[in-house]
Amino acid sequence: MAGKGFGPLGKMKELADAFKKAQEVQAGAQQLQNELEQMEIEGTSEDGLVKVVMSGNQEPRRVEISPDAMSQGADTLSASVSAAMTSAYEQSTELMRGRMEELTSGLNLPGM
Repeated sequence: MAGKGFGPLGKMKELADAFKKAQEVQAGAQQLQNELEQMEIEGTSEDGLVKVVMSGNQEPRRVEISPDAMSQGADTLSASVSAAMTSAYEQSTELMRGRMEELTSGLNLPGM
C-alpha cells in the first residue's frame, strides 16, 4: 500500500501535492484573468444590425449600431441592443466556464 496515502508520510505527500496543485491553479487563474482582459467577444442581434463587443471578463468595450437599425424605431433598436448584449454575455460566460474547467481539471473540488 505504499504510495497510496497509507500512514502519516503518505498523508503529508498528499497534502504537499494538493498544495502544489493549488498554487498551479492560482497561477493559471491569474494568467487566465490577464488573457480575458485582452480578449474581445462579439455578440450580434439576430438581424445583424447591432453588435456589442465586451472583454472576456465581461467588461463592455463598444456598441456598433448600423444606420439601418436607427430607422426601426426605439423599441426595436432597444431589443436589438439587448439581444446583442445577451449574445456577448452568453459567449463570454461559456468561454470562462470552459477555461476554468480546463484549469481545475484533476482537482477533486466539491461543487466544481
